[in-house]
Amino acid sequence: MPPKFPPPEFPPRKLPLFARMPPAVFAVVFGVLGLSLALKRALIEVQLPQGPADLVMGLALGLWLFCAVAYGTKIARRPAVVGEDLRTLPGRAGLAAASVGSLACATVLGFFQADLAKGALIFGLVVQTVLAVLMIRSLLRAPAEGRVVTPVWHLAFVGSIVGALAAVPLGWERLAVGILWGTIPVAVAIWGISLRQLLRRIPPAPLRPLLAIHLAPASLFASVAGLLGMTVLAQGMVLLACAIALALAVSGRWIIQAGFTPLWGAFTFPLAAFASALLINGWGLAGVLVTVLTLGAVPVIAWRVIRMWPDGTLASKTNAATA
Repeated sequence: MPPKFPPPEFPPRKLPLFARMPPAVFAVVFGVLGLSLALKRALIEVQLPQGPADLVMGLALGLWLFCAVAYGTKIARRPAVVGEDLRTLPGRAGLAAASVGSLACATVLGFFQADLAKGALIFGLVVQTVLAVLMIRSLLRAPAEGRVVTPVWHLAFVGSIVGALAAVPLGWERLAVGILWGTIPVAVAIWGISLRQLLRRIPPAPLRPLLAIHLAPASLFASVAGLLGMTVLAQGMVLLACAIALALAVSGRWIIQAGFTPLWGAFTFPLAAFASALLINGWGLAGVLVTVLTLGAVPVIAWRVIRMWPDGTLASKTNAATA
């Protein structure tokens, strides 16, 4: 006689609220924050009312805060989920985007409340440092194939440059200069290793959207250098960003060959950062045009990713840990 098994639960047992919150959602939230900054600068450039940009900034801040509370709830339930999420590439990208997003929040707040922005900047730099340490620990424990350099390393180890973008308007120029010169060599190393890897081995189609992240550091270096008055460095980085953007555009069909996935979130912030870099450094018309492109692309990608969150699809597709 075959053994009897208990009948399955009906309805299925529901997980606690935010127990499987997918960190991958932070990538598109980071992109929306970048979009709000680009839109603000574009409206200033064309001398139009800034109300729409302020509205997007407020929405972006609220969205990041909601996601941060959601992931904080997940951590409070079982802190080990952080290490588990860092074991997967989408998890690493999402958590890195979350920490760098806190610095983008400080940049946004700098347009409205300096003291609050300073507090957010300090908090963001601490979070970014902690994330970098956790990332290094996770990489050291990973198998050899898990330690391969990826564009996500820019977010984890160069992402503090977003803090420099916030620091300059707040009067903390020395901090911005220190971050700028401290992160450029790291970014150059990641670019060099990534280029060598790309020449030796074609990345799998689903991972190719991550290549867009390479545009972000050059754009951010250009923006920070431009704000600091380092004209030669700023224009050089703008040209580098243009070259990377052109390479990505030419390879566009190849990059998106696998179709839409949550990793398309990697397109959002780099595109917005590129628009801001152009606007800050006097490339007004080009900056406005890229901002218009960003306005068309970022909300669509963000919506398609975020709508996958409530029913658990995003968590399943990105192998999010469960608290």
